[in-house]
Amino acid sequence: MISPRAVLARFLGRPAETPAAAKAAPPSVRAFEGAAGGRRWAGFGETPSAVSAMHAGRATLVRRSRSLFLNNPLARSAGDGWVCSLVGTGIKMQSSHPIDAVREGLGLAAEAWTDEADADGRSDFYGLQALIALQLVRDGEAFVVIEVDEAGRLKLRVLDADMVPADLTIDLGGGRFVLQGVEVDAAGKVAAYHMRKDSPGLPFVSQYGTVRVPAERVCHVFRRDTAGQLRGVPWCAPVMLRFADYDAAVDAQLVRQKVAALVAGFVTSPEGTGDPMSAGGSTSGGVVDVSLEPGEMKILLPGQDVRFSEPAKIGAEAIDFLTLTRREIAAGFGLPAHMLDGNLSETSYSSIRAGLVEFRRRVEALQHHVVSFQLLRPVWRKWVTLEVLSGRIGAPDFARDPAPYLAASFVPPRIDWVDPLKDVEAEISAIAAGLSSRRQAVAARGMDVEALDREIAADRAREERLGLDFGNDKEAPTL
Repeated sequence: MISPRAVLARFLGRPAETPAAAKAAPPSVRAFEGAAGGRRWAGFGETPSAVSAMHAGRATLVRRSRSLFLNNPLARSAGDGWVCSLVGTGIKMQSSHPIDAVREGLGLAAEAWTDEADADGRSDFYGLQALIALQLVRDGEAFVVIEVDEAGRLKLRVLDADMVPADLTIDLGGGRFVLQGVEVDAAGKVAAYHMRKDSPGLPFVSQYGTVRVPAERVCHVFRRDTAGQLRGVPWCAPVMLRFADYDAAVDAQLVRQKVAALVAGFVTSPEGTGDPMSAGGSTSGGVVDVSLEPGEMKILLPGQDVRFSEPAKIGAEAIDFLTLTRREIAAGFGLPAHMLDGNLSETSYSSIRAGLVEFRRRVEALQHHVVSFQLLRPVWRKWVTLEVLSGRIGAPDFARDPAPYLAASFVPPRIDWVDPLKDVEAEISAIAAGLSSRRQAVAARGMDVEALDREIAADRAREERLGLDFGNDKEAPTL
């Protein structure tokens, strides 16, 4: 027979106890230093609920993050670095349909649509991606409303995060509620977003109410840091205070240098008096003012002396501490230090290459989990469905089996390494060994493989027609 008490005690990591022994057992001991008390932990913050803390502090974090991005050059550099790394010139949507002709037709139609994707008409689809990525980093989230214009074309409208009011929280009953503008159904799934009718930052705003927008019409792009999270948090939140302190420290050093640059000279005499006219100066308000000119010689009275102020300099200790703080800020922002301040003076070829490998793994994870899943995939599916239903794209078997038409891959722009020649050679070797495909390599360069093949064929036909020979190796794989 097996005692249930013994099994439970073994699972909990302590010997089995009888009821009498349990009453006399000593209290539990906190073996983890992180859970201990004492003077060293006095004043240390605690977060009982991560979701509650995010929702309570999000509005303040967003306001302070925007201020940093407007006024702090390092914060702006970090934001631009993340935008270029996440989307760059734009992540391409490519059909994965098994039939070549259908895949090529969808690809050409999608590329043509990118020029008219913006509902405001101020950018193309790739420019919208850059704007969304900037809001994602700065505000922690971005809202994209999917619309259909009068011509039946899909349009995307990027909204400011304030369009979903953070102060709108309502209990709808039956397990349904609205938390910070996000409506959740009884099953815990996001059902809709309550959005303002007008932007709160625009003048002459006359409509202060909200409208309910179904979740299937909204792409809410944000990085999930914990389960149950409904709104995004600015990415600089862990180092926001460091940013403010670093900014104040740099300002203090600048003022110190400005004061130090004001070199002053003092004429002294044993009697404590001076003759300003003998030094070629003047008296103003009881203060002797003597100017110095290049190449000028001053004759002092007997016993007089000249002393100059000694400007304070920024010591190596202060410079090292500011550098360490910048690196800590970069680490909290998730960026390599050189992407924050552009300093490569202490970077070697091997160290920057190794650092970029780890950083690009992080970028690829965010591209897949956030940008592609929350934005590109729903946009592609809605665009394909609308184009097929409107008859602009012929797909007679779409109603029976839409999955091949909705399947797509999202290829980010290719990022060059430090040595592009070796990278191209490695890419050619990977294609020759069957570890990669020309389609993937070409798409990573921001081009369509079918269009590239047509261009290559047209170039070679023109060369042969004109009798040109550039010494190209026709047998080498073309990227």
